[in-house]
Amino acid sequence: MATDVEQVRPAGAGVAELTIRGIVLGALLTFLFTAANVYLGLKLGLTFATSIPAAVISMAVLKFFADSTIQENNIVQTIASAAGTLSAIIFVLPGLIMIGYWTDFPYWLSVLVIGLGGILGVMYSVPLRRALVTGSDLPYPEGLAAAEVLKVGAGVGGAEENRRGLVAIVWASIVSAAYFTLTKTKIIVDTATKSFRVGAGASHLTASLSLALIGVGHLVGMAVGIAMFVGVLISWTWLVPHYTAIAGIPTGAEIDPIISDVFRSKVRFIGAGTMLIAAVWTLAKVIGPIVRGITQAIAANRARGAGEQLDLTERDLPITIVGGAILASMLPIGLLLWDFAGKGALASHAGALVAMSLAYIIVAGLIIASITGYMAGLIGASNSPVSGVGILTAVGISLILLTVASGLGPDASKSLVAFALLVTAIIFGVATIANDNLQDLKTGQLVGATPWRQQVALVIGVVFGALIIPPVLNVLNSTLGFVGVPGAGKDALNAPQAALISSITTGILGGSLDWSLLRNGAIIGAVIVVVDEVLKRASGGKYSLPPLAVGMGIYLPMELTLFVSLGALLGWFYNRWAERAPNPAFAERMGVLMATGLIVGESLMGVAYAIVVYAADKAGSKDSANVLALVGDTPWAMPLAIALFAAAVAFLYVWTKGRAARPLDA
Repeated sequence: MATDVEQVRPAGAGVAELTIRGIVLGALLTFLFTAANVYLGLKLGLTFATSIPAAVISMAVLKFFADSTIQENNIVQTIASAAGTLSAIIFVLPGLIMIGYWTDFPYWLSVLVIGLGGILGVMYSVPLRRALVTGSDLPYPEGLAAAEVLKVGAGVGGAEENRRGLVAIVWASIVSAAYFTLTKTKIIVDTATKSFRVGAGASHLTASLSLALIGVGHLVGMAVGIAMFVGVLISWTWLVPHYTAIAGIPTGAEIDPIISDVFRSKVRFIGAGTMLIAAVWTLAKVIGPIVRGITQAIAANRARGAGEQLDLTERDLPITIVGGAILASMLPIGLLLWDFAGKGALASHAGALVAMSLAYIIVAGLIIASITGYMAGLIGASNSPVSGVGILTAVGISLILLTVASGLGPDASKSLVAFALLVTAIIFGVATIANDNLQDLKTGQLVGATPWRQQVALVIGVVFGALIIPPVLNVLNSTLGFVGVPGAGKDALNAPQAALISSITTGILGGSLDWSLLRNGAIIGAVIVVVDEVLKRASGGKYSLPPLAVGMGIYLPMELTLFVSLGALLGWFYNRWAERAPNPAFAERMGVLMATGLIVGESLMGVAYAIVVYAADKAGSKDSANVLALVGDTPWAMPLAIALFAAAVAFLYVWTKGRAARPLDA
């Protein structure tokens, strides 16, 4: 009987795979999804996986070419997903603006930081393919899902399934974009909030009326949704009331500013402590299998060098090219760091700083590529706690740089923090791409792709993403700004991970970090880890409480997390229905594509809105943030917004269920 791979790639057959048209289509999708992910990540602290929507769009376009293949579609989604994943660099780079070191994102410097880190991520993860993909029973949920989408596109009934999937994405995107635009006219509000006293303290109940949040919740699943809700409860029913009571609320005073200050200066650092413990626990669990996997990969490479013939679907980039690329990349990275440190307050210690940083990048990069690749195999790239790895990276380089900080004057503090963030950004590029790379290689394995061609496509995707991300960042920075930065507007972007990483780095290197807050967060994190392990063992792995998601729920503002939990609940109910549908797998996939459309529509409209605001500001508008406003503040804007939001969500789920329930041959 033919295997799945033989059905999509006959043995020895030459098929179109890495083509010019595929690269061009991948570049176009790169712009689409990277821009969306940059906006969403800066606003919510979350990004979405682009593999499946890229695969669906690719198949819809390439079907017009008679010689298109499943492997060519796989290359397109590989390029788009690599660039989309690389947009997670926004979890670090905005920190350089938040600390006041940059005022914008220097184009070529940003391109080099993003691109070099991403290419390192591809190279570090090449030797891991045999250990963590072909020689492993890791599930790779998102890699399997992407492969399944590609397979149905190449098989019986695939055309109709792809057509319905594309329609689901388009309609959900239109509804999401329209709702977002309506909020900018001020006919309806974009956030519902109510502050109140809790004993001697205070708290509030608030939710962003964002359809993208519903989509994110649907995709992350019930376990993450519940965990984030637990974090919300810890933050807003315990920590915020506790610390506002300690701060004291004068009689008749406005409580909103007090709540905001306490949350920003106290609670977020507790959330950071929780996330640190969660990240360390994750690393401790995966380091053993990773070491064994690397050993097996090296042994396999020696066997190939001895003359063993490998099947086309088992051919990676030669290890000599991989090793040479890693070593060669240290030269431009070293020059970049030298240019950064060789002038100003750090000049006297530039040599030591660069040497320690290069050693750290080589060692930490390999370890982190292994860990994040393993995470993708366990829970998928979009659910992997890559931001937690970024936090650990920042802590590591900050503690290393402390060894030379004593020889620098107080004026060097900001420059030292900026240098640490730059190193963190490079390693974070390694983490994000390695996380995505192994997932894409799993998809490739299942559709008969050639690994080395996929690895080349990943490098191409990294280059595209590195060229696109800085301009998008500059548009958003110029129009909206970042929370806490002078001159930022009322719609300023939170950039939560960037704020957290820059705050921790500044605190460590400046000696001002309140370690008691991190300690309290670490205690909470340890308790959550215990609860998570007890739940897993008691339920046989059926139930869990992801500690990092709890930490995110504590750290992120409530308006950015509450409806993620609601979306997870709606997704759970939908998937329960899908299990009873005539075609359960198709029904569940339609829900995924609809949720993806919710994210894409709002995210792209957010980028378009930022461009409009930017143009209005340049044209001399005195209130560019409200350039689309049709009315002023009205008492009916909030109830109307809630009603329309509920109606939009209900319509899309009911419509999607109806489309998913119809037979594919109807």
